[in-house]
This record gives sequence, structure tokens and C-alpha cells, in this order.
Amino acid sequence: MHKTHQWNASYFFLAFIVLILFQNWWSSHQSTATIAYSEFLQLLEKQEITDLVIGQHDIQGRFKTAEGRTERFVTQRVEPQLAELLARHDISFRHRPSNTWVTNLLSWLLPMALIILFWLFLFRNIANRQGLGGMVNVGKSRARVLVERDTGVTFDDVAGIDEAKAELQEIVSFLKDQPKYGRLGARIPKGILLVGPPGTGKTLVAKAVAGEAGVPFFSISGSEFVEMFVGVGAARVRDLFEQARQAAPCIIFIDELDALGKMRGVGAFGGNDEKEQTLNQLLAELDGFDPREGVVLLAATNRPEILDPALMRAGRFDRQVVIDRPDRKGRAAILQVHLRKIQADSALDVDALAGLTTGFSGADLANLVNEAAIVATRRGAQTVTMDDFNQAVERIVAGSERKGRVLQPHERAVVAHHEMGHALVAAQLPGMDPVHKVSIIPRSIGALGFTLQRPTEDRFLITASELRDRMVVLLAGRAAEDLIFNEISTGAADDLARVTDIARQIVTRFGMCAELGQAVLERQHTRYLGEHALGVNEKDYSEKTAEKIDLSIRQLIDEAYERAKELLRQQRTTLELGATLLLERETLTPEDFPALLPASGLQPAQDSTASAAS
Repeated sequence: MHKTHQWNASYFFLAFIVLILFQNWWSSHQSTATIAYSEFLQLLEKQEITDLVIGQHDIQGRFKTAEGRTERFVTQRVEPQLAELLARHDISFRHRPSNTWVTNLLSWLLPMALIILFWLFLFRNIANRQGLGGMVNVGKSRARVLVERDTGVTFDDVAGIDEAKAELQEIVSFLKDQPKYGRLGARIPKGILLVGPPGTGKTLVAKAVAGEAGVPFFSISGSEFVEMFVGVGAARVRDLFEQARQAAPCIIFIDELDALGKMRGVGAFGGNDEKEQTLNQLLAELDGFDPREGVVLLAATNRPEILDPALMRAGRFDRQVVIDRPDRKGRAAILQVHLRKIQADSALDVDALAGLTTGFSGADLANLVNEAAIVATRRGAQTVTMDDFNQAVERIVAGSERKGRVLQPHERAVVAHHEMGHALVAAQLPGMDPVHKVSIIPRSIGALGFTLQRPTEDRFLITASELRDRMVVLLAGRAAEDLIFNEISTGAADDLARVTDIARQIVTRFGMCAELGQAVLERQHTRYLGEHALGVNEKDYSEKTAEKIDLSIRQLIDEAYERAKELLRQQRTTLELGATLLLERETLTPEDFPALLPASGLQPAQDSTASAAS
């Protein structure tokens, strides 16, 4: 059996230095006699010196021996004045050479070493900035390993998602007592995918699972697998699962899985794409590890529609846990968790606050509590009250006030009538969200004024009549401008966009147009973070049907506009009175102007809306 020796570069460098030193010694001592400097002076007096070579520190040449031969010699130079004095007294003397070979060696080794160190330091900084992390460790996993005490999160810190917690409690129980769950042959799911909108607490839930189970928690983002070098991501996946097997039982958590598991063949130029290789390696690892080892894979994404189907099949991610926006009860529970961190007023009604935050996610509620605490701190209060939360909600929904923006008197009058038109029509129509506040103070989001409506309970179904009433409320601002000033402005641009969207959904998605029937003509396209999907929508209907769609949308909008105008015409005196009062006070509530109170006791609709004149 032959052993292979791996030579380091430092061995060759050391051998080179030894060879240079030996060569210098050999060349300086081979057949060369070293004589004293006094002897050199005597030979010089006798004129027996030939081939003299004078250096900076030594003198070399040839001298004649008694036998008549010539030999090479070398002697170290001595200071001329001292040499003359010593020769005058007939004293033999020589120069003791200093150990200059070390100095000579360092004179060319030290600059070279400094240059090498400088380039190594420079390359390492560049590598770290580019995410290489050093060529040696480029294939190592970058997962952050936490244990129970490091996560600092348990199920007590997670509220509003009781169903998701119940499903994940099985994972905790399995990690704590594996034999109990395996006695009937059942196995724990290999992968659990947490799906939900941004800000609903997916990462927090994963940390809570690790905190409850008390096992190592490998946390990594999907984007950390992808590098500029092909094959690096796959190597990191292998290394991550290898570390997890050694630390079992444990939890692997991959955040933003869509960065790693995006559907193959979409946007890639070939089969050797780095992301595809990384995904293929992840699929192989999911097939290869035994769930009885105690390794559980958790992943989170807010874009499940773009994940590869091979990743979502049974046997890989066996279970999907939906973490949606919380309902009223859930919002109250989440608020209770965040209120522990601030000095809240004892009289604060958490249930009422939960009713005013319909549609808020867990992150939105955390931001709301923080904003309310900032408002209370700014005014020098000792505790955070309900008024502070009301101001925080207004700031989140409509933006901060910009009192420095000065409008012309005519513009202020137009904005006042516009907003009062929204508020009066919303108060008259049944089933609309009650008006909370009307303001003509410009806001940072670009609105010159706003009408804030608040729901009182969660709604999941909306009738056709309620959708049409919403259109009437949105068009009431422009109708008020037309009724009072006989002219319209650009302040209703946002209202028109929202009205058009509602009308199109009534006709094409909800089947609420008698002329077009119950057919769904346009499917709802998946949106990312609330933005419309790019590209042209596919039309699977004829041009004649498209014409009917356009005419039906226009008819719905025209009918809503005429209805809003008629309602305001009946309340013209109240409209002008409310606009005048709004110009004086800039902000009105139903307590200040009773005409804003709801005229019907019917339940309000689902979403909170803020109609703004921009």
C-alpha cells in the first residue's frame, strides 16, 4: 500500500532558503583563505597582492605563497586610521564580521512577506463582501444554530393563530417523545410548509416550535443557498442536512423558501442553472433522510403559487399550515401580547381596539402598538390611552399630517365638500361602515383630505347591493363637487380607480350582471405583496362579450354616480353646512356633526376604507 504525501507550499519555500544559504557559504569558502587584515597590510607592503577586489565590507584577491603559488584570499576591512595606528605598533589584528546573512535574508524576505500578507488581507475582504466567505468554506452551510434558550420564543408569545398552533403542537410532542408517536407505525411529516401573507408571524411560529421542543434550531434563508459559483448551493444543502443529522433531534427552518424552490424552467436559460441544481439537491435530501431520525424541516413562504410541484408533493412537504390574518378574537390576543411591552392605560378597551383594526396582520398590530407609544411619549403622557391608538391608526391608514402644506381658499372649499360628500352618503346608505372622522388636513401619502370609515365586526361575504353602495360612497366626493361648483376636479382619481375595479369584479368575477349571466370571465390573478401581476390578461371570450363587459361596467358606474348625486341633492343644505364647519375646524367626528351618524342599524361591511382627495 502506497502512502501519498501532500506537500505544503511552506516546505518548498523552506528548502529554497536552505539551498540559497548553502550556496552562499560554499561560494565564499571554497578554496578561499581568510587572512587577518594586518597580514593583508604586510602582503601589500611586500607587493605580493594581485587581482585585488575591494568591496564595501571585505577585500578579495590573490597572494603569492612561499612555494610560489597564488591563492585566493578574503579579509574584512578595518577603519583606515585604526589600521594604520595598529600597524605602526606591529600588532596583529583582524576584523570580526557581523552576522550579516540574517540581515541580508530579512532584507528581501520581509518585504515579500508584507506584500503577500497585504494581498491575502485584501482578497479576504473582497471575498467577504461578495459573499464568498473564503474559498475553503464556500460550500459550508451558513445556518445559524440556536437552542431553546437562544430562541427566546414559546407558544405563549404567539397569539391569534390557535389552529396553526394546534397542528404544530404535534411536531413538538414528536420531538419530545418519539416512541409514543411511533408505536402504531405513524411517522411525523418530513416537511411542514408555513404559508401566509407577509407579517402574519410565520418565522415567529417556527422559533416558538423550537423553543417549546427544546431542540437545536437551524435557521437559514433560502437566498443564502444561492451563490455565483455553480454547485455551491447544492454543497450547502448537503452540509446543512449532514449537520442536522449529527444534532438530531432538531429542526431545520428555511425562511423565504420561494428564493430556493422556485418552479424550474421559469426564467432559467438552461438545465445547469445554479438554482435548479440547489433545488434538485434539496429534493434529493428530502427523499433521503428518515423522519424517525428526529429531523423536522420547517419552511415559510408568502408565494406558494411559484413553488416547484416536485417540492410540494406528498413525501416531501407533507403538510401545509396556513397562517392567515387574524380575526377579531385573534387580534385581541395579539394586542394583549404586545401591550405587555408598553405602559398601557388600565382603562384601555382591547376588544374595541381589535374591532377598529380589521385586516391588520400581527406585524401591523405590533407596529400600531409602537406608534401609539410614540404618540403618547411625544405628548408627555405617563400611559398610552385609546386616543393615542386612534391617532396611530390614522397615521398608519392615511399617513402623517402635513399642516405646512397651505391650500388656496378655493381648493380647501373643494376638498371640504368632496370629503363631506363621502361622509354624508356613507351615513345614509344601510350596511356601510360608520364614519369615524372627516379631515381636510393634507397627509404624507399625498391626500389633501380623507374620510375614515371603521368596521365594527369581521365580514366574509358581501352582497351585490352592498358592492353597489360602496361604489355610490366612492363617487359621492366627485358628485358633491359637481353639485356645488358645477365642475369636477382631479381629486377623485383614486376613487375612480377603486370604483372601476369594483365594477369590473361585479361583471367579470362575481357573476352579478344579468346581461352576462353567471359566467366567470376573468379569473383572479395571483398578486405579490398587493401588486398587480405583470403582463396582459388572457381573454377567453369574444370581442362581442368584451364590448358587453365595457358597457356593463360603464352602466354600473353611471348609475352609482347618479344615485350619489341624487342623495346629495336631497341633503344639499346639510352638505353645505357640514363643509362650512369642516373648513372652520379642519377635522370633524360624528360627535361634532350628528349628520355623520349612521341612519340605519344594519351591520357594516367588511373592510375599513379611507376615501381621500389627492
